[in-house]
Amino acid sequence: MSDKSRADSASEKAAARPLCVDLDGTLVKSDTLVDSLLLLVRSQPLQAAAAPLWLTRGKAAFKAQVASRVVLDVDHLPWNRRLLEYLAAERATGRKLYLTTGADERVAQRVADHLGLFDGVLASDGATNRTGNHKLASLQERFAGKEFDYIGNARADGPVLAQCGEAMVANPTRSLRALLRSHKIPVARSFDDRPAWGKSVLKAIRLHQWTKNILIFVPLALAHAFRLPLLLQALLAFLCFSLCASATYVVNDLLDIEADRRHPKKRYRPFAAGDLSVATGIAIAGLFLAAAFTGAYFLPRAYLGWLLVYLVSTLAYSLRLKRAVLVDVLLLSGLYTLRLLAGAAAVRVSISPWFAAFSIFLFLSLAIVKRFSELQNIRARGGSIANGRGYLLSDIEQLRSFGTMSGIGAVVVFTLYINGVEIMHLYRHPGRMWLVVPLLLLWIFRVWLLASRGELDEDPVIFAVTDRMSLLICVAIAVIAAFATV
Repeated sequence: MSDKSRADSASEKAAARPLCVDLDGTLVKSDTLVDSLLLLVRSQPLQAAAAPLWLTRGKAAFKAQVASRVVLDVDHLPWNRRLLEYLAAERATGRKLYLTTGADERVAQRVADHLGLFDGVLASDGATNRTGNHKLASLQERFAGKEFDYIGNARADGPVLAQCGEAMVANPTRSLRALLRSHKIPVARSFDDRPAWGKSVLKAIRLHQWTKNILIFVPLALAHAFRLPLLLQALLAFLCFSLCASATYVVNDLLDIEADRRHPKKRYRPFAAGDLSVATGIAIAGLFLAAAFTGAYFLPRAYLGWLLVYLVSTLAYSLRLKRAVLVDVLLLSGLYTLRLLAGAAAVRVSISPWFAAFSIFLFLSLAIVKRFSELQNIRARGGSIANGRGYLLSDIEQLRSFGTMSGIGAVVVFTLYINGVEIMHLYRHPGRMWLVVPLLLLWIFRVWLLASRGELDEDPVIFAVTDRMSLLICVAIAVIAAFATV
């Protein structure tokens, strides 16, 4: 028999064998149990508090309890696209496919119904947790000792991969790779559908958002206290605040996984896309918070207090307040001002009440334009609101009114600030600061004009640091301030 004939014969035998596919981490890049738990924590926190008691009854019963309380949106799960294409091709040849998973049978059946690819489902049923050897025994019983092929991703799939006809993997964990090598189990196919881990981590901590924390340096600049010890303190304060902020971004993304998956852009965030596990997110958040508050220990106690206020406020925002109409934008604008107060506390300088008021109005305008842009983009796509924030498409005009009014109010307060007594001690020619007023108006009006046209990114911070005109205006304001000083 020729090599080609042998290959054709092997291919025919493989096609005749049923193909069994794991769900969590394999067909889906995330873990449906963890996703369901996060949904339970966000939607029913009191029920989630009882979760440890369910676990005492066994893993299968625990999964059944969670599945009975929340309905996971299987339509928007982060699928392994390469594997899905392969399964569709195998299905087209007439091959029998089976979804075999440790997930609860209700979740597994809804996944199977959604995809329409599988001839049967084998899953945990509240009594038996079908993972590892339990899964292997169930498969051997189901196929009455006949061979079957299997696709898995984790070390728990080792017993099945060792006994199946043809072993395949999808986004395999390191421990599974090591197990396969040590037991010399050949892998017929590998379906990898994840970007580099480091790239996903950098995306998850949102380094670009650290630009917001430059506000930490503003009180130092306004006080004209450019001394090396103070600059170092401000730099440490910036780093601590940025680490704390990144930790809260991670927590927010973990709690918002299901909502993000329904968003045209946010579905590409690492946790929503299944590129990073929830365990990795928890580890990042814990490590960053520990580093942030360790660093804050070496700064004035007032700074540590503001950092704690920021942490509590952002967690409250992520858990509940982001869905409170108008409260969300007021809190977001307050968090910007809080950065100024933290920066002032770090270097022990005071902030003018007028400048604090200016920042509140300005950042309120930016927070509102963020919500306005979200609604504007939804309306342009002809979509419907599904983020649970409480805003309606009919609110667009009212938000425009609130936002533009707040922006103009910021400029009015700024004019009062530059006419105050305090500024005369900082600038030799305070009257030159009036040149900043038209630049502020230009920038605020331009932001709102672009937002009304649907040309503004939903995050005004990203817009500000990438827009050439915004950067030029920022440089011009800095030049004017220097000109007023000399």
